[in-house]
Amino acid sequence: MVQYLVFLTISTGLYALFALGLNLQWGFTGLINFGHVAFMTIGAYTTVLLSLGGVPIFFAVIVGIVGASLLGLLMGASTLRLREDYLAIVTIGVAEFLRLVAQNEEWLTKGNFGIQSYPLPFGSFQPNFAGKLMMIFILTFLAIFVIWRLFINIKKQLKGGKEIQGKSFQFSKARDVYIKGFITFLLVLITYINGVIALYNYTYKSGLMLLMLIALVGVYYGLDLLVHSPWGRVLKAIREDEEIPRALGKNIFWYKLQAFMLGGAIAGLAGSFYAWQFTTIYPSSFESLITFNAWIIIVVGGAGNNAGTILGSVIFWAYESLTRFISDNYDFITTAQLSSLRMMIIGLVLMVLIVSRPQGILGKKGELSLGK
Repeated sequence: MVQYLVFLTISTGLYALFALGLNLQWGFTGLINFGHVAFMTIGAYTTVLLSLGGVPIFFAVIVGIVGASLLGLLMGASTLRLREDYLAIVTIGVAEFLRLVAQNEEWLTKGNFGIQSYPLPFGSFQPNFAGKLMMIFILTFLAIFVIWRLFINIKKQLKGGKEIQGKSFQFSKARDVYIKGFITFLLVLITYINGVIALYNYTYKSGLMLLMLIALVGVYYGLDLLVHSPWGRVLKAIREDEEIPRALGKNIFWYKLQAFMLGGAIAGLAGSFYAWQFTTIYPSSFESLITFNAWIIIVVGGAGNNAGTILGSVIFWAYESLTRFISDNYDFITTAQLSSLRMMIIGLVLMVLIVSRPQGILGKKGELSLGK
């Protein structure tokens, strides 16, 4: 059970990291990207191929991130001045093009046979007792930091709600804030306890889990600072009506390009973790379904809300795990039927959610054009 929870933690963090890049592009800037997996493909293959060539893993990851960002530059420079539907078409085409290149250029990617036996972070690392304690200390620091930030956010939400609504600030709304905070605290606590056990009984996946959490926390709070800065406010203005910031003298194309490149760089980092988690990569590992899973995560959690993206990833993987147990414990449904049933249920949930709460679970309806 501990190792399965480690797998869920890595998978949830990986998809959350991937979706954070898409949320920056669409949720905050309004750029429709249906080929987000292209950036993950560049990040994964660049990291793996360079590390196989003897480049240290850290530098291989940096090059993968830069490569994904440059892909965003090329895609954005050719389409962002045009209508939004051109960007959607180009991103899908580029993602499929890269997948086909990985499939057919066997001299480089080994095609459908996939790339195996490449260097992994902590791949041969066997910590002693002091090393395990150091890793547990780092995990403890992360947990304390997340809980501290959670406490600050709860105070801000309560104070902001009272200032806006005055005496009409209802108890039910304060209760919702506390409930969301308690659920988040509970998830952090479960992850921390399981992480401590996993790190004490160290395996490769335990070390990867810690690295994944460090990257996720760093990217999340880095984005949080950016989107609440003047730069982030310009992105939101572009999402709502780009003519207004243009009238104020803002270079709309440059802001869009920056958001697209940064979102692609984050997805490139997610690609490195994707390769490390599965220890083998195939062209079929980068199909468009991964992009649409990220869209599901954002829609469920709330577009334009990074915390909602994390929550959406948690819900997505909780749903995936529960439905897998159905196929393991019952004989009345086959694997193929279960896969179809999963998609049907996800579609139904999305339909109900969009009708009843279009802004998602944590999104703010007043910030979105679809809520007006």
